[in-house]
Amino acid sequence: MTHSILDVDLLAFERGGETARAAVVDGVRRSLQTGFVYTDGDLPDDLLDTAYGMLARFFALESGIKQRFVAPGASGQTGYTGLLVETAAGSSQADWKEMLNWSMPISAAHPLRRRYPTHYPEPLLPEEVVPGITAVLASFHQAVAALQCRFLRIIALSLGVAETFFDEMTAEAPTLTRAIRYPPMAAAPAAGHVWAAAHADINLITALPRATAAGLQVQVDGDWIDALPPQGRVIINTGLMLERFSNGLIPAGWHRVVAPVGVNEERLSVVQFCHPRPWTVLSPLASCCTPANPQRYSALTAAAALEDVLYRINLLEPASQGSAAAA
Repeated sequence: MTHSILDVDLLAFERGGETARAAVVDGVRRSLQTGFVYTDGDLPDDLLDTAYGMLARFFALESGIKQRFVAPGASGQTGYTGLLVETAAGSSQADWKEMLNWSMPISAAHPLRRRYPTHYPEPLLPEEVVPGITAVLASFHQAVAALQCRFLRIIALSLGVAETFFDEMTAEAPTLTRAIRYPPMAAAPAAGHVWAAAHADINLITALPRATAAGLQVQVDGDWIDALPPQGRVIINTGLMLERFSNGLIPAGWHRVVAPVGVNEERLSVVQFCHPRPWTVLSPLASCCTPANPQRYSALTAAAALEDVLYRINLLEPASQGSAAAA
């Protein structure tokens, strides 16, 4: 069977009647066989414009200034991560990209932060060199996180559980937003580097509201195809945690970022990784286990799953520098 990435209407799900809602759930179910889906939303264009503009200003700064915003011991989960650091699992060469990461802090007294202190790092943002960026990126993070939680309600229904199944586990979770600058490939230090080698995300779902250039490719039925959403659509892809919850019924979306042939320009994108709380037990849902599809995965905590992946992509720092932070 050939699968394709569909464009679904989140707002029709939220505002429509029973028939409209069922059609959206069915479309999401079918599209996520690719690990990807496009959707509309209500993210403000002026917020996206302002956030991307400020991030472009930061990445244009000289390397020494950007290095001031590296967070030691955070395993690349907050602050700045430089070029040629993150390496896709199984790849022999680091990705040709640099990143700025942030999340929303929670109270120091919260039991999640007390139990998983490095899963909730204080954001380290370049406020002193790009004034106003902290407030803008906080608003951006909250807007995209809300959209992802809303979209998870469609996915929950497609899995045969209550619409609100994911609400509690994503409340006060260590969801991470990551701005990624991919420099022109002509500046790469050696042959063989790509912007981002093939990989699947670890989290539940990932949202990409905008990119300034092409390059994202999705693996569908064994072939790599360009992800080209309609104007103004958000790209949603599934992660390994959702694949485990769904007992494989929703596969993780495999993707890569490759500079178009003959094009020597940079690319800026901002993605958000929607995570469950780190103490969440990732065990296949009963609704997804049947005689025809017996349980494929054992139970694993979200914290353990994340740290394993951080190790494999070269972001888990040695214990002497601090344990892994959550994304």
